[in-house]
Amino acid sequence: MNFRLAAIGLACATVLAGCGGLETTTITPDRLMYGNVTTIMVNGPNLDKGITLNAPNCSGIAEVTASAGPTQKVYTCTPAVTGPMTILAVGGGVVLRSMTVNVPVPQVSMKTSMGDIVLELNPVKAPLSALNFMQYVNANFYTNLIFHRVIPNFMIQGGGFDAALVQATTRAAIKLEAGNGLSNLRGTVALARTSVADSATSQFFINTVDNLSLDTLSGGYAVFGQVISGMATVDAISAVPTATSSGMADVPVTPVVINSVTQTQ
Repeated sequence: MNFRLAAIGLACATVLAGCGGLETTTITPDRLMYGNVTTIMVNGPNLDKGITLNAPNCSGIAEVTASAGPTQKVYTCTPAVTGPMTILAVGGGVVLRSMTVNVPVPQVSMKTSMGDIVLELNPVKAPLSALNFMQYVNANFYTNLIFHRVIPNFMIQGGGFDAALVQATTRAAIKLEAGNGLSNLRGTVALARTSVADSATSQFFINTVDNLSLDTLSGGYAVFGQVISGMATVDAISAVPTATSSGMADVPVTPVVINSVTQTQ
């Protein structure tokens, strides 16, 4: 990953004398990905004299207890933005080190029993929907679930049932983000929901044709990303034979299994 040193905020003539004995030398983030817990290491002398980490766009900052010591502090937090993100090490009311890093646009790799699909999310235009999906991804929620609803020349839907059509237990529903400027075009991914607007949880669908009517139908369906690789797999899934099973229509006769969904950046 490319890290850019933005500024060094040493406000005293000599760090040790003017900043209460505090000095930092490096800030090193690891696994810097949107919606995923990252580790940030601060290294330098005299860190046991008091230091805090400030990263306004990285939520849930917490010091790792085992990091306590004079030369290294370890923190965790979850980036909530993409693009530039500033990290500050502060001690004695003084910025000891400031660093701006780049959080890449999130991508996930979905491995299915019929091939792979790579999705790129858009947390700028669909922040609630993108973060919701990433929370399921990073909890390995989708492993061994299926595409349970396949309609040719429309869409493929998955993320809610296993091969026995047992519904998975989900997180709480989120607020509908339709009307965010993203349209249900071929290759886009959107959250599925019931007739209730704010009911989307884990289920998603991939549009196999332009479905512009879904932008406004019954309040609309929120697009939060797009397929950037693997549309051939999407099209192959959309062509499988389907039937009614356990009272559900359009279920693939042979289960199309989601083997894993992994965040890759």
